[in-house]
Amino acid sequence: MSQHARPLGDDASYRGIWRLTWPQMLMMVFHFLIGFTDVWVAGRIQPEVQAAIGLVSQCLFFLLVVAVAGANAGVAAISQALGAGLLPRARRYVGMVLVGGGTVGVGIMLLGLGTIDPFLRLLQVPETILPVASYFWKVYLLGLPANYLFTITGAVFRARKRMIAPLVSMVVVCAVNAGATLGFGLGLWGLPAYGYAGVAWATFVSIVIGAVLNVAMLVRDRELLQRASFPPLRWMRRGAPYLFRVAAPAAGLQIMWNLGYLVLFSITASLPSGSVAALAGMTAGMRVESFIFLPALAFNMTASVLVGHLLGAGRKPEAIRVSLRLLVTGCASMSVFAVLLWPWTADIAAWLAPEPTVAAQVVSYLRYNLVSIPFTVASMTLGGVMTGAGATLYSFLVYGSATWFVRLPLAWVMGHVVWHDAAGIFLAMFVSQVFQSSVMLWLFYTHDWSRFSMIRRNGRKPAPQGAASHDRQ
Repeated sequence: MSQHARPLGDDASYRGIWRLTWPQMLMMVFHFLIGFTDVWVAGRIQPEVQAAIGLVSQCLFFLLVVAVAGANAGVAAISQALGAGLLPRARRYVGMVLVGGGTVGVGIMLLGLGTIDPFLRLLQVPETILPVASYFWKVYLLGLPANYLFTITGAVFRARKRMIAPLVSMVVVCAVNAGATLGFGLGLWGLPAYGYAGVAWATFVSIVIGAVLNVAMLVRDRELLQRASFPPLRWMRRGAPYLFRVAAPAAGLQIMWNLGYLVLFSITASLPSGSVAALAGMTAGMRVESFIFLPALAFNMTASVLVGHLLGAGRKPEAIRVSLRLLVTGCASMSVFAVLLWPWTADIAAWLAPEPTVAAQVVSYLRYNLVSIPFTVASMTLGGVMTGAGATLYSFLVYGSATWFVRLPLAWVMGHVVWHDAAGIFLAMFVSQVFQSSVMLWLFYTHDWSRFSMIRRNGRKPAPQGAASHDRQ
């Protein structure tokens, strides 16, 4: 039996959920290690290099917003088509997201290469790190098309419920990046030390290898990527609107979310007292938080795949059941993890921040976030449910409202008016997570989020606005 034809009930069970989730947890860990290695090596070359790589990495994330949004749209469309048994449609959506992602990646690369200096000047990059930042930005831009393909091909594998293939490529990327960064950045193992140039090109080479490996595995698969995967223009005009309806809110969400964090940093930096320690503590705490929530992100991706397949098959009741199983599993397991981690927060803080005032802020940040774990995991899991259903508009509205109408105003009031310290800001983050998860759960139970999908209705197969006549060609 082919992978896409496996009975959905197998994957919707607790055992099936675990089979789909554990490879994605490992993927997230290796993805974390890639960024950690670059920052660690950069810090041992020069502080200016570490500052530059932190700045351009954040800028790169904004350029990858389109790739992430396209990946979310691809997961929704491809998984729903496979769930409905419409392999020709799934193939064509694969071709569309690959061509679209590659084209956008090349376009942004060319635009970026022509505006490197004005862009960095606009960001007011200090003169001391401008040459290094400019070099990193140029190399990162050259690797942008490969980054787009790597992100989108990984999503295609997930939509097909093939989790091992993208895990293998992520391990390869992590190993190549670590070896090349340590070798050519620091000169280990007798290799020439190129400093920050070695770090930059190690990242480029590793992501290119990952993209090529993913495409090669898709070609070898022979089921989703073949000549028939690239549809005629007429089909693309009719099938593309669904991708756009899913991708546009997803892209808007990523932009609003990250802008919200920039504003939150600004609120923290302008505290009446202890702003430097608070800012350093928040930065260090976020590093730990990003690692803690890797499993939650895996539950998010599993939810999007399973819900997409089930809705494509017209099995909304089972999609609801599997969503609730994921909610229970994710919230319960992560809450146990939070309880076990709680006694170690002071030790973790001391390891990250030897300065006592900063360490105290790290402890405060981590404890607020550990208490919020059930709410954060719930909102992330339900966000994956909405992605699988194509209802990214709901996530955009809820997450955006939680950030801009709850978190940021409350952070200003509690941090600057009531408590006059960072604890008020951390409390605002907790309250926003409670609000966000509560509204998402309310939407899940009271609104027909499945209407955003290409779901079977009345025995009729779903069609992306008139494209059904082409699905069997």
